[in-house]
Amino acid sequence: MSTPHALHALGVVEAAEAVSSGAVSAEALALTALERLELIGPRFNAVVALDAERALEAARAVDLARARGDALGPLAGVPLAHKDLFYRAGRPCAGGSLIRRDFVPDVTASVLERLDAAGALDLGRLHLAEFALSPTGFNAHDGHGRNPWSLDHCSGGSSSGSGAAVAARLVSAALGSDTGGSIRHPAAMCGITGLKPTHGLVPMFGAMPLSPSLDTLGPLARSARDIARLMSVIAGPDPRDASTVSAPVRDYEAALNGDLGGRTIAVPLGYYRDAATPEILALLDESLRVLREAGARIVETRAPDMATLNAMMQLVMGVEAATLHRRWLKERPQDYGAQVRARILPGFSYPATRYAEALMLRAKLAQDWMAHAMAGADMVHIPTLAVPVPTIAETTQGDPADVAAAIGRVTHCTRAINYVGLPALSLPCGFTGSGLPAAFQLVGRPFGEDVLLQAGEAYQRITDHHLRIPPAC
Repeated sequence: MSTPHALHALGVVEAAEAVSSGAVSAEALALTALERLELIGPRFNAVVALDAERALEAARAVDLARARGDALGPLAGVPLAHKDLFYRAGRPCAGGSLIRRDFVPDVTASVLERLDAAGALDLGRLHLAEFALSPTGFNAHDGHGRNPWSLDHCSGGSSSGSGAAVAARLVSAALGSDTGGSIRHPAAMCGITGLKPTHGLVPMFGAMPLSPSLDTLGPLARSARDIARLMSVIAGPDPRDASTVSAPVRDYEAALNGDLGGRTIAVPLGYYRDAATPEILALLDESLRVLREAGARIVETRAPDMATLNAMMQLVMGVEAATLHRRWLKERPQDYGAQVRARILPGFSYPATRYAEALMLRAKLAQDWMAHAMAGADMVHIPTLAVPVPTIAETTQGDPADVAAAIGRVTHCTRAINYVGLPALSLPCGFTGSGLPAAFQLVGRPFGEDVLLQAGEAYQRITDHHLRIPPAC
């Protein structure tokens, strides 16, 4: 059996095809990934714990199945690792916290069961912000997530370890969660591709919640094609999660033809672009040029008044997080990091009528956002991060008002998308003068992930930003 020179460089689809063809064994892929997770992962504080024995056992089972001539799953032998909030029965799941440091679930997350059934290898648990409550990768207990492009800069959060591990080529892909941008932030800051699905497309069963009305689960990977392969496996209805009742089952790779002819992309003026620095705007405009080259028609629209949307999102997340954490905050307040505790406590002050209003207004405000920002187009093009990747110091040290402002700039373009429940695909679009990645996001209609992935894959056929590897890796 011949072996490719750089196993760690294989993406999801490449790794699955290499195993299926016999070019490489699943065990070789697993051993390479485990070695890199152990040796390189600590540089970026990306890894919580490895599950080497289980992963190697699964890899050998894939190789044995291939040797027998059995049909292999679409992810057979692909090395993955995931944010430490996905439950696997009998394995600890701390959620980046002290409070759950010894928690061992007795159920396995639906998404992990689906990945297992497709032949994927689960190599272990990855770093995240405490209770998934930081957009930068900050964790007062486990240390900061570190960006593979620069250790002094934020990795993005809360799926910090997932972003760093994929960018550093430690694994082919990873799952994360997104309540206000927590898949898209690390994807943007680490220079990879990340999808926040439509709320209710991917089942949440067996994943630690933060704000159930806003929470979504999705993949971070190197390319839109890799995301499509993963979504074809993890998306769809689940009887254990009522929110997925209308979720479609699709082959997301089928739409990837590289042609955006007939597709219209809206660029809303105002709120999103006004927040972008000149350097980011130049990269955004270049990405629009490439999308035109791929056949898309670009139209200008106008962002709606975002103040109400952002306020409603913050209210819903605050109340739901406070509800989930009420008992622990009463019994173990000292075991929360100060930044996380401060973000949860305001949720106790909102009246029930305001929370109910935020839920009742959600459908109308979502329609208003689509009517203004999308205005009949197939998707919307906005920044993922409107400013260059901040340093860890900028988001943790100094005047509290300055720190809050820096964190607010990180979530400026992402948080309302969770409130309106729409899918959003973050794609790398180059590098700023500091040498760190920049990104834009495409926001689609409900359950329009196939259209977003078609556009993302077409963009990545022309560009190579997603193929760049941090020098330290």
